[in-house]
Amino acid sequence: MIRLTELKLPLDHAEDALGAAILARLGIGADALESFSIFRRAHDARKRSAIALIYSVDAQVKNEAALLAKFAGDPHLKPTPDMAYRFVAHAAGAADGAPRPLVIGSGPCGLFAALILAQSGFRPIVLERGKAVRERTQDTWGFWRKGKDIDPESNVQFGEGGAGTFSDGKLWSQIKDRKHYGRKVLTEFVKAGAPAEIMYVSKPHIGTFRLVGIVEKMRASIEALGGEFRFGSRVVDLNIEAAPDTPGNPNAQAQIRGVRLADGETIASNHVVLAIGHSARDTFQMLHARGVYMEAKPFSIGFRIEHPQSVIDACRFGKSAGNPILGAADYKLVHHATNGRAVYSFCMCPGGTVVAATSERGRVVTNGMSQYSRNERNANAGIVVGITPADYPGGALAGIAFQRKWEERAFELGGGNYNAPVQRVGDFLAGRPSTALGAVIPSYQPGVTPCDLASALPDYAIAAIREAIPALERQLKGFAMADAVLTGVETRTSSPLRISRRDDYQSINTAGLYPAGEGASYAGGILSAAVDGIEVAEAVALDIVRRT
Repeated sequence: MIRLTELKLPLDHAEDALGAAILARLGIGADALESFSIFRRAHDARKRSAIALIYSVDAQVKNEAALLAKFAGDPHLKPTPDMAYRFVAHAAGAADGAPRPLVIGSGPCGLFAALILAQSGFRPIVLERGKAVRERTQDTWGFWRKGKDIDPESNVQFGEGGAGTFSDGKLWSQIKDRKHYGRKVLTEFVKAGAPAEIMYVSKPHIGTFRLVGIVEKMRASIEALGGEFRFGSRVVDLNIEAAPDTPGNPNAQAQIRGVRLADGETIASNHVVLAIGHSARDTFQMLHARGVYMEAKPFSIGFRIEHPQSVIDACRFGKSAGNPILGAADYKLVHHATNGRAVYSFCMCPGGTVVAATSERGRVVTNGMSQYSRNERNANAGIVVGITPADYPGGALAGIAFQRKWEERAFELGGGNYNAPVQRVGDFLAGRPSTALGAVIPSYQPGVTPCDLASALPDYAIAAIREAIPALERQLKGFAMADAVLTGVETRTSSPLRISRRDDYQSINTAGLYPAGEGASYAGGILSAAVDGIEVAEAVALDIVRRT
């Protein structure tokens, strides 16, 4: 099979145009093309008046060897690479009688770690502090729409599916997927009910409602292979065997031997995958107290900004706005402020909503979410400022205290009832409080309180964002529209710390403990977290086999 890349066609091309383009590109007749499939489809909107679709296809042809020889120097015509996933180890009796591997957390990282371990025959036990995804969804919507109190164990951050369940469901990443593990992730999602198009569109997404059913089917697959899920199982301590006092061996490590749950139950294991997400603050504190090595790291803070989706569509797509192939337009923007801070758009959600993403009482946190259709009236994105540990000195856990400070301030500004503080962009730029809203209706639930956001973030962040918004207007017309809305605060862009690991994916000072995913700062989004889960699961499988 031959892979052809960079096939460019008009946005409104005829149904048979792609096949004709393949024939023309290869210089062959129709009888020589046996079949073809789309590997990737993207769009080029640099010229809004002539938006084009860019295809990569895999073609089955007659006389393949001769064609490959003919185009040997063409970088856009190569043999189709082997992208099949291959397991690195199988239980094959190796796990009989031994403690089963544990996976703490059932977000994308934990789910895929458990799936690979289950498919390899290792029967993992998944420990999830929150509830199953449908119960969790009911709790979350109850908090958003029905005035129910926040459940600290069942919310946007905690529960089956992880934080990615209440997001745009983006399935692309900037990681270099040399082993094609991203393909494995997409394949498993499609098997669980995701739209087949995620296998070839350039920026695939699923959306919250579809993710709920997909997560349930993945759980069923893991259980059918001998895996086990335990919801409402918060890990409160680790059983760590101290490193042996071995003279002359400075690299001797402590060894994980199991965990203790909040209800007092202990579970023995020599292999624990730590896929806890970026908001498991109490777990971070426990790990730090137990001596697991971690360190503070940079992250970002800011607001959510909302515009009419129609404004973004018109700016990006011109007369082609509304075309179903293009869908709702997105953007990715950055500005380097004069005070040395980078300001950038984060987790942009076309046709979505701003959501209440706190996991703790007395704090307000925002995030963005979209459904698969992306047909809500507003676009939203984080507009965030990069910070470093120098901005919050005090050790590995100082970033958590820093986040909490601004989340508590947002709670106060919102009125102390989980309303979010909001401000019109025009007022924010002019330095005056908002007393009313304009044409853009904020989507955040439970509700919003117009105010002055100047005290919602550190002064350097406010100054950087004030400078950035007019600058970003030059990149995206309408970005600085006066009636656009800023909603505070966005603090959970990534984990504020890193739980360091070795090349074999184990903690640098606690053998058998595998820090993974966003919580340990080895991923940033659904796809990269899932890929990290696969890689960590492979490391666990290889270590179990090595020990037997």
